[in-house]
Amino acid sequence: MRKNNQLLVITHLSQLLDLITGFGGFIVPLILWLTNKEKIDSMDIHGKSIVNFQISMFLYALIAIPLILVFGLGILLLIGIGLLCFILPIINAIKASNGEDPNYPFSINFIK
Repeated sequence: MRKNNQLLVITHLSQLLDLITGFGGFIVPLILWLTNKEKIDSMDIHGKSIVNFQISMFLYALIAIPLILVFGLGILLLIGIGLLCFILPIINAIKASNGEDPNYPFSINFIK
């Protein structure tokens, strides 16, 4: 295995494709993780964290949608999810460039 912090950074930042193109923020990191987890040191840890974060945010958004109609608080929850989906990939890309492990709070560990 070889060390490639640049690819780890790209994997984290590729989540932002959803904000630019509307899609790809889940698929691109998933493909990068699955194709490089055996080749790149720490890719497995970073890839699992990203996939768990993306699935968790999707589920939280699904929960927030009915809360808009019921309580009106779902809008605040969706804004919070949007901010997390923008800020946390950038923070974790910086961590990856420094060789640190990722940390995505509020993530459910679907893949261990």
